[in-house]
Amino acid sequence: MIEPVKKAFGIYLEGFYDNIVPTTKSLQEYVSRGHATSIGWAKDRLVDDAEAIIESYYKNDTQNGPTQPPQLPVIIAAMDKNYTPSGRDYTRQVTADDNLWVILPDDIKKRAFDVKVMAGDIRAQLAIFSHTSDTARSIAAQFLMYADSPLRRRFNASYKFAGHVMDGWPVQIETPNMPASNINTDSKNMTILAIDITLHASIPLFGAPKDGDPNDGKGIPGTDDPAGHPVVVEVVNKREDVL
Repeated sequence: MIEPVKKAFGIYLEGFYDNIVPTTKSLQEYVSRGHATSIGWAKDRLVDDAEAIIESYYKNDTQNGPTQPPQLPVIIAAMDKNYTPSGRDYTRQVTADDNLWVILPDDIKKRAFDVKVMAGDIRAQLAIFSHTSDTARSIAAQFLMYADSPLRRRFNASYKFAGHVMDGWPVQIETPNMPASNINTDSKNMTILAIDITLHASIPLFGAPKDGDPNDGKGIPGTDDPAGHPVVVEVVNKREDVL
């Protein structure tokens, strides 16, 4: 459910990485390093435990070889376990009571499926680790500038159902006015800046007839190629009303 949002946000961060201007010597190395060893994920936890996160990064074999000294700077992203429905002042959810049916655009079988759409707020964080404050500050400032562009206030997540991948489900960054806050650390040569981000995500939940329910016979209920809901395909009127 949330994994497509996480994947899409990862692609968004890669786009930012590709636009970083190296303003310090360590940033020159950083922009040439590549995504795989420059951006990482913390599993289901935010950077409140920054020391443990960077410790895990140090132990991760990002070079697929003998252990090397850790490369900094690095960006570690995280998504909170919590989930909050988006406020009605922003959008509304499409619930089961709305009884919305759709035909997927690329479905040659033209099956009708039901769909609900959750509108949820997902809290994300970026933690920027660097040996120098100038480099950490530069990365943070450039990310906030990147997110400030109207063209980059939103990105799209992709969802798969019935063998079809559907792009275009929007995820919007709540506001680009996000501070980069210093995280205290016992390390004397480490600067950690954290950026809190709220993502407004539209998350579809597609449904199809279950085994034993009426269906259109165009698939197999309970599989990745499900049948659709039965629909009216033709109406024949053989009665002639005489006035």
